[in-house]
Amino acid sequence: MVSLPPRKFFIGNEFVDSQHSNGQRITLLNPVDDSVVVDDLQLAGKEDVDRAVALANEAFRKGPWASFTGVQRAACLNKFADIVEKNVDHLAYCESLPTGRPIAGIIHMDLAHMAQVFRYYAGWADKIAGQSFSEDNGFAKIVRYEPLGVCASLASYNATFLYIGWKLAPALAAGNTVIFKPSEKSPLGILAMAPLFAEAGFPPGVVQFLTGARETGALLSSHQRIAKISFTGSIAAGRAVQEAATNSNLKKVTLELGGKSAAVVFDDVDFDLCVDCVGGGFLANSGQICVAASRVLIQESIATRFIQAIKEVFERARDGMGSSPLELSTQHGPVVDKSQFDRIMGYIEKGKQSAELVTGGKRKGSKGCFIEPTLFVNPTSDSPIWKEEIFGPVLTVKTFKTEKEAIELANDTVYGLACKEALINLIDCGTNTFPFFYSVSVHIRSLSSIACILGT
Repeated sequence: MVSLPPRKFFIGNEFVDSQHSNGQRITLLNPVDDSVVVDDLQLAGKEDVDRAVALANEAFRKGPWASFTGVQRAACLNKFADIVEKNVDHLAYCESLPTGRPIAGIIHMDLAHMAQVFRYYAGWADKIAGQSFSEDNGFAKIVRYEPLGVCASLASYNATFLYIGWKLAPALAAGNTVIFKPSEKSPLGILAMAPLFAEAGFPPGVVQFLTGARETGALLSSHQRIAKISFTGSIAAGRAVQEAATNSNLKKVTLELGGKSAAVVFDDVDFDLCVDCVGGGFLANSGQICVAASRVLIQESIATRFIQAIKEVFERARDGMGSSPLELSTQHGPVVDKSQFDRIMGYIEKGKQSAELVTGGKRKGSKGCFIEPTLFVNPTSDSPIWKEEIFGPVLTVKTFKTEKEAIELANDTVYGLACKEALINLIDCGTNTFPFFYSVSVHIRSLSSIACILGT
């Protein structure tokens, strides 16, 4: 049996108990079989947040970190990546157990990519350049880029290790100190990872971890001594973070919120490869990905064939569900918990009233939080399953005739869209709407007005 990390806070390079008087605890269940994983996860209160911020501020201003050169910071970042790669099995186990995520994806995608991100930003740590201008009337004009100070990061449950890479690595490379709060649904992988930062040479107070729910996030968002906060999660929670940051010390804010991206499939696409990309790719992490193309727009001439092909992909995935996410061969797991399960099933019931159900729409098995991959076609324009982020294995399809119509449908959303280009092997002569010139698949992690374009 693999040991689980202490359910404590990682402050000052050691695990500590909460100083909060009410001593609240959270129980985490395994979404595979509803068994208890832990029943003693601590929630950080005001005293705990203040303690972490004070140590982070001291580390930034007075500790060894304040005098680290870029080369020294880079050494810590690179060493951390090396240590992570030696501990992937334990880290992935701790992340998978309360979330139900297949361990293979955590190892080969999340942890591998996170290590790459740390190495990438290590390369920048000693290359943060400024600007200087010619002296004018005795005045020297110099621009220097300085670290902000104490930064906080709040993350969703679906890809915690990726958020560690994207949020912590650049902040640390620049010389900031960081407090990270994972989702209360997925804290164990982070707690297992926390001591690795100390092992990599980061001084006390530079990287700290607090567990907690909404209240802890609110305390960090509104804290007067935090200079920057980064948040990944729902639009509603993002608004709350923005408001708290504005109403406190006007701290800098970065928000990555919900998504409802569209895959646009033209009739000249590489059919089989596209089916795998749209159908199989969407089911990664059971659809719990903010940049998932949860809407599919298919040109009418291939719609019947394409929908049938996706249906077959979904039903093969359904038949393979139920095996342990801790097996390397498992590809599809449950959704994260009962709350998310109920939310998704609620959307499915709404979808049955406003679209045609092609396959799925039911619970898989009699225990756990498994949902059959679900495919709807021809939703009404105001259908919740077409307009709102579901964050689960529910795919919705519409057809289109012309390129202009496809663009209008794709952009008819309040969400920012993930931008992808895939499988365009030949660009016709003349002017094209989509400025993509790649011959291999790429995934650009940014917001765009164009979604996933498949075909020409």
